[in-house]
Amino acid sequence: MVKRREPTARQLRLATELRRLREAAGLNSRQAAGLLGVSPAQITHIESALAGVSEQRLRRLASHYACTDNELIDALVAMATDRTRGWWEEYRGLLPTSFLDLSELEHHARLLRHVAILYVPGLLQTEDYARAVFSSRLPELTDDEIELRIRHRKARQEFTIPYEAVIHEAALRIRVSDRATSRAQLTRLLELSEADHITVRVIPFDLDGFARASSTMTYVGGPLPRLDTVVRDALHGSAFIDSEAQLTTYRTSFRKVEAASLEPEQSREFVHRLAKEL
Repeated sequence: MVKRREPTARQLRLATELRRLREAAGLNSRQAAGLLGVSPAQITHIESALAGVSEQRLRRLASHYACTDNELIDALVAMATDRTRGWWEEYRGLLPTSFLDLSELEHHARLLRHVAILYVPGLLQTEDYARAVFSSRLPELTDDEIELRIRHRKARQEFTIPYEAVIHEAALRIRVSDRATSRAQLTRLLELSEADHITVRVIPFDLDGFARASSTMTYVGGPLPRLDTVVRDALHGSAFIDSEAQLTTYRTSFRKVEAASLEPEQSREFVHRLAKEL
């Protein structure tokens, strides 16, 4: 069995779900190994994403764990047997792994939601806006590193699944570069908000309920709600959150943020007024 050197976030999620099923069945790894006829080390490797698992073996495990959720089992099988080499793989070794993991999650997502406080969401950024954001990062990036990140971000923007962004007025007013860049970004935001699959909502400074929108997050809808993921920016990259308790909290948080925002048409009018001010 060839061990993986660097599992992706999606592979780690599959491993986590298999461990959760085993624990829910009240079995330890040695007992699970005995039922499957393998060594305990193999179960450990599967549950740490250091090794893959075949469809046959995964379904046997699900049966031994008395899992009767066929939709979940089929979704896990799809994760285990997927051999897609996505466009993001060309950046492996060139960009931080978290960039690639996010791209893979977005590729397989059924929906995307974003709450933005300080910056326009990356999926909606113009090239000049993105360049200004990356240029402000510390430690500083070289010109080549910045252009690589911009190219990767533009590739991520080629999505067609439902996407809802709730953006605070602060993110729309902060000038990451000059006036022209800000005006072009607001204009682009207006254009994108007209797309059938993109919804943009704004939280103005003077709207009640700002405390509900106090932090940035990206919500990635998996094939089933149980397989959703929340992505939060952390000091050394992105944090991928997937426990059911935390997902429930973030679902509630997004509903409250959404309720505290303007309706899409009002939001477009708001963005239009800001653009005219520049």
